[in-house]
Amino acid sequence: MCFICERIEMIKSGRNPYFVKELNTGYVVIGDHQHFKGYTLYLYKEHKNELFELDKKTKIEFLEEMSIVAEAVSKAFGADKMNCELLGNGESHLHWHLFPRTDGDLNGYGNNGKGPVWWYPMEKMYDDVNRPIDKELSEMKERLKTELDKIK
Repeated sequence: MCFICERIEMIKSGRNPYFVKELNTGYVVIGDHQHFKGYTLYLYKEHKNELFELDKKTKIEFLEEMSIVAEAVSKAFGADKMNCELLGNGESHLHWHLFPRTDGDLNGYGNNGKGPVWWYPMEKMYDDVNRPIDKELSEMKERLKTELDKIK
């Protein structure tokens, strides 16, 4: 079983503390590390590797729901810009990385402090100091859920 499938099983059994909301095609979860405050993932419900593996109706719904989640993340966390990425090189299970971006969030890395999140050093982005404490995680989940409920 892949890592994302394991995380989905944790959601189904009520053991995933990062879970925010279930939508038709996927699960909204707050990212484990929060250098980019509000970093969220949208996990496809089934194990599929590529968008083109989905039938047209499901693909359109998955993309639309990702856009809704991105809008909610933007509103909940005051993004200046949203970065939405579907990569799958590390975990091939379909999942979106939704990064709310703000001016200066690269802390001097990149081109005049601007660029993709991946220009920020991974060891800093995934440092344990960026894990939200329980109270912060609860507040983030509630803010995001409130915005999702307004839109969806």
